[in-house]
Amino acid sequence: MIEDDLELAQIISDYLKSFDIEVTTTDSPYNGLSMLNLSKDYQLIILDLTLPEIDGLELIPKIREKSQIPIIISSARDDILDKVMGLERGADDYLPKPYNPRELQARIKTILKRVDNQNEAKKDQSENIFEVRESDIQILFKGVSLVLTLAEYDILKLLIQRNHGVVSREDFIYTSDNIEDDSSLKNIDVIISRIRTKLTKIDDSRQYIKSVRGIGYQLI
Repeated sequence: MIEDDLELAQIISDYLKSFDIEVTTTDSPYNGLSMLNLSKDYQLIILDLTLPEIDGLELIPKIREKSQIPIIISSARDDILDKVMGLERGADDYLPKPYNPRELQARIKTILKRVDNQNEAKKDQSENIFEVRESDIQILFKGVSLVLTLAEYDILKLLIQRNHGVVSREDFIYTSDNIEDDSSLKNIDVIISRIRTKLTKIDDSRQYIKSVRGIGYQLI
């Protein structure tokens, strides 16, 4: 919470704590920006507009340069222009003072639920990039069936099944029935390189298989 009324900030903090919402407060907008840079754990900002050093409306674009964290404006300024400008500059909600802290809690809950749903949707979309069809030994990448050797199929399937975890070269050899136990670890690198080439032919905008130095590979 970026709020220069320290008494109000304490009241709000104590109230939200009863809902298991932990609030960190500051009366300095620039200190708030620094805190946002130092920690990725904050989930939402409650922002006053009438602040020392810089107006809250000017602070919003500076926050948006660094983060898409949700912002609720909490202000005694009831000018409709302030509300419109705040929302246009990137705030998610505007709550005019005075207000019941229960309403603030409800709005926080609603916004965080929406953010969670959006993140879940992004996660589902990411997981759907690859589809493993074990019945006919196929892997689809972005809806396109990859032409894979059995060894390539085993390696890519294991990477997908590990859910973004790191897979060692030894794990590839021991898990696959289509890679000889005495294959050199360098052979795994060659197979990975072939898989990367096949993925790039479908999407060359990014690298989907990351090398983890001294260990193996990771699907990202």
